[in-house]
Amino acid sequence: MGDLKATTIKDAIKNWEDENKESASEATNICLQFQWPPIEKMDNNLSVLTKCEKLSLSTNMIEKINGLAALRNLKILSLGRNYIKAFTGLEPLADTLEELWISYNFIEKMKGVLGMRKLKVLHMSNNNVKEWAEVNKLAEMESLKDFLFVGNPLYDCLDESVWRSDCIRKLPKLVILDGVPIIRD
Repeated sequence: MGDLKATTIKDAIKNWEDENKESASEATNICLQFQWPPIEKMDNNLSVLTKCEKLSLSTNMIEKINGLAALRNLKILSLGRNYIKAFTGLEPLADTLEELWISYNFIEKMKGVLGMRKLKVLHMSNNNVKEWAEVNKLAEMESLKDFLFVGNPLYDCLDESVWRSDCIRKLPKLVILDGVPIIRD
């Protein structure tokens, strides 16, 4: 990218405000995806988004989840197509987050998402989860209903029907798996 400096969260929010003629601190839906140059760091400048219920930071170059402590109303977080390696940093959203869209990243372990008490939707296709032990951990998530996992190494090395039947058995609360409703006998 040469000498182009990454877009900061502060700049991205200011650009959003200029574009939408609205104060970000009052908005419930904030889209900061596809920034050019891309955002590389989430930071505490996000703390102005206190009323935000849906935040999109997808298609940037973010490596770590950060700066979410003040987002007390956040229900939907979209972080797809970034460079995120772990769920660490989500902890402040434990009691509010309902949907996490984090496909096309580099996540291997479920640690950090398990404490999300209200999470209904976890879309994490095309990440780096290799082991059943990680998927099994999701069984402790009471609220999880919709799980998208295609394109992870574990998924890719199994026959689809084997993956599906085993996953449905291991995660009895799921209603939708990989975009397809679950029919249980």
